[in-house]
Amino acid sequence: MDMPVSSSHAQTRAHDTPLASWAAVASVGVGAFALVTTEFLPVGLLPQIAADIGISEGQAGLMVTTPGILAAIAAPATIGLAGRFDRKHVLIFLLGLLVLSNAIVAAATSFQVLMFGRVLLGIGVGGFWTIGGSLGPRLRPGAEGGRATSLIYSGVSLGTVAGVPAGALVGNLLGWRLSFGLASGVAIIVVAALLLLLPSIKPQQSSGLAQIPAVLRNRRTQVGLLAAVLIFIGQFAAYTYITPFLNQVSYIDAAALSALLLGYGIAGFIGNLFGGWAVGKHLNLALAGTSALISLSAFGLVATGDSAMAATIWTLTWGFGFGMLPIAMQTFMFTSAPDKLESVAALFVSTAQLAIGAGALVGGLAVDHFGVASALLIGGGAALLTALLIVVSTGKQ
Repeated sequence: MDMPVSSSHAQTRAHDTPLASWAAVASVGVGAFALVTTEFLPVGLLPQIAADIGISEGQAGLMVTTPGILAAIAAPATIGLAGRFDRKHVLIFLLGLLVLSNAIVAAATSFQVLMFGRVLLGIGVGGFWTIGGSLGPRLRPGAEGGRATSLIYSGVSLGTVAGVPAGALVGNLLGWRLSFGLASGVAIIVVAALLLLLPSIKPQQSSGLAQIPAVLRNRRTQVGLLAAVLIFIGQFAAYTYITPFLNQVSYIDAAALSALLLGYGIAGFIGNLFGGWAVGKHLNLALAGTSALISLSAFGLVATGDSAMAATIWTLTWGFGFGMLPIAMQTFMFTSAPDKLESVAALFVSTAQLAIGAGALVGGLAVDHFGVASALLIGGGAALLTALLIVVSTGKQ
């Protein structure tokens, strides 16, 4: 009986030593950047894509809806389907789907081919966040695990701040297809980096899925999931169609719009930093506050968006508010069941991605039937409901 104990102890000690270089951790973060950039790249290019393919802007919005729905399914499915495989190989496969997705979209001449490419992206997004999002502590065990996780998730902020606006700028100057082609090139570089830098990462035994029913019975988890549904539906019902709104209502041209979307991303980065401070001071207030800012910005755009100056102010305010959202929402969810983080993460990824897809779909239907301002009204209303839900449900906490 001494032999198994000694072996187990050796394995524990092995997990206490770094398994990967910081360059390897950064390569996973660049993968996150490539995925976030690709997922939301259509937001700044909807008019060009719709005109080129011969579809409505609402139909083009399905480029955001489709990956969200597929990612919601792929997130929990990945745990089961990839359970026995080396995590390095799983990540390479998932980012290979990103390469293929962008290449297909860049070459698409029909709506069906366009959507097929985005289906592949959705599978990659859901699988990546299930596997890659939890790798920080395994790549850099011990006290450095938190830093590794932060570096991986910095790809989200960088994708919002730089990737999406840069893609929109390239698309407006040189054509939307080149934007997706360049995104495919970035993904190829990430795959090569993972092959060279990432060590073998054996799967761990996990009961994450088995604990989901227990997590769902937790009242704070229920509040968090409902808040996630409302705020992500609201955000993406509105934000997916902000480019047509700023074009048609605010009369902001393509060059100025690219600069404004970059400003949105920079404001979001600042909001992310502020959100990190705010959740440490008062988590519930931070989540209610970010929801209220998004609501105020959407309603403000509808009310005064015919002024380019007002539209600029509201768009930047919106960026700041949305920048606070991921850290506030995720922290709220994790505090609901700190002893079951894997289960919470799987639920959150699925819920958020499904809500993103649903938001873009609802916004697209509204745009096609009632005009582009209606999407912002829906978004503002859903964000306001989120703020009220948090205040009412946590008022005494």
